[in-house]
Amino acid sequence: MKLSHEQVKHIAHLARMGLDEAEVEKFRSQVSAILDSFEILNQVDTTDVPAATHSVVQQNIFREDRMQASYPQEDVLANAPEREGSFFKVQSILE
Repeated sequence: MKLSHEQVKHIAHLARMGLDEAEVEKFRSQVSAILDSFEILNQVDTTDVPAATHSVVQQNIFREDRMQASYPQEDVLANAPEREGSFFKVQSILE
């Protein structure tokens, strides 16, 4: 699947990545190659393959809950695209 120049710029915008034109072209070819690999995987018949949640058996990976100091609020909000007071400002998705 070949991505267009505009699609790569849109993905970069969503990821908050500033790309110059050379980087856009580089990522366009790289991401297109990755998507081509997934197209090959989509052709594999997996109807009789059971679903798996983990490839390695995991057990008791939870830690004990305990109170501890949090990051300073200014550090957390430093990379926020938009903020309103001491909160992240996000686009409303409810009508």
